[in-house]
Amino acid sequence: MHKGKSYRILIGGGGTGGHVFPAIAIADALKHMHPGAEFLFVGATGRLEMEKVPEAGYSIEGLPVAGFQRRLTLKNISFFFRLASSLMKSRKIVRRFKPDVAVGVGGYASGPILKAAVRRGVPILIQEQNSYAGLTNRLLAPSALSICVAYEGMEKYFPAEKIHLTGNPIRQHLVNPSTDSLADRKEFGLDPGKKTCMVVGGSLGARTLNRSLLLALDRLDRDDLQLIWQCGKSTSVEIQEQVSASGLKNIKVMPFISEMERAYGAADLIVSRAGAISISELCVIGKPVILVPSPNVAEDHQTRNAKALSSRNAAIMLSDRDAEQKLVDTIFDLLDDEEKQQELSENIKKLGISNAAERIAVEVTKLMENK
Repeated sequence: MHKGKSYRILIGGGGTGGHVFPAIAIADALKHMHPGAEFLFVGATGRLEMEKVPEAGYSIEGLPVAGFQRRLTLKNISFFFRLASSLMKSRKIVRRFKPDVAVGVGGYASGPILKAAVRRGVPILIQEQNSYAGLTNRLLAPSALSICVAYEGMEKYFPAEKIHLTGNPIRQHLVNPSTDSLADRKEFGLDPGKKTCMVVGGSLGARTLNRSLLLALDRLDRDDLQLIWQCGKSTSVEIQEQVSASGLKNIKVMPFISEMERAYGAADLIVSRAGAISISELCVIGKPVILVPSPNVAEDHQTRNAKALSSRNAAIMLSDRDAEQKLVDTIFDLLDDEEKQQELSENIKKLGISNAAERIAVEVTKLMENK
């Protein structure tokens, strides 16, 4: 813990939980190191960060910035007005707050606020969560003094001398995952002795994963298998009705899982999308994983994230378009192959970094002390 100077720390970005929660984790780590520090978050108006950051106890200001649509649309006319307005507002925020450092975590708001910080001579650090660098971070990289990444081989996007392999911050309660799988299964009303597969599509659920299981409901009637199925809130009633109608008693349908550490603890294997933060959590959890990357994300970064693991034999990757035909067979094959499970588990654990927020906080501190 560093006592002494009261630093002023600006954190910009957000848009999704994958950006917001790591940003809060970085702030928490910095607050622990510098108890007297002042923090200001800058996000995009109307997005998740405007709710979650104040809940975590930090101040936030919103910018009217929005994403640029890749297809021709009238929204792109307003994009330029919003961007200009966001740049002007960002300059005022930086002038008023006078930060000692600015940290960018990606997302719409990251660009304007960090550009404004650079103009005022504020040292900036950017955090890139994916194995394929996002456009905002690629544009900011020449101005950044430090770039924290979660994957090796990022020299193809950023200058090697600026890169620090820190990993992605994960939710604190997952750092020490549960090891009592029998108790965790009982907690979910499951049979403690059965092999358990957890299927999770993020907080919204994932249409492809849901459809792949629904199409194969009759095949999931195995005496040695049970499922924890996080299907998302919007489809949970419909899916629960179909599962109930099938008469299957080995499937636990959940719209959302709040006790994620216990669900991970209950599972023998996990099926998941391939968002950067999900993967970082799965590496620390260390269970065998089947990744089905979402194709509906910018620059197809989930596929690149999944390949970064599958190329190291640390996960099985199944493409979104093949999932309906092959997902259930892939689950069965892996459940029946304990040697493969062990191999995947050992390899994914090697990639886990549980103290990423602290590592990033150390790099932020270096910039402030060298200012």
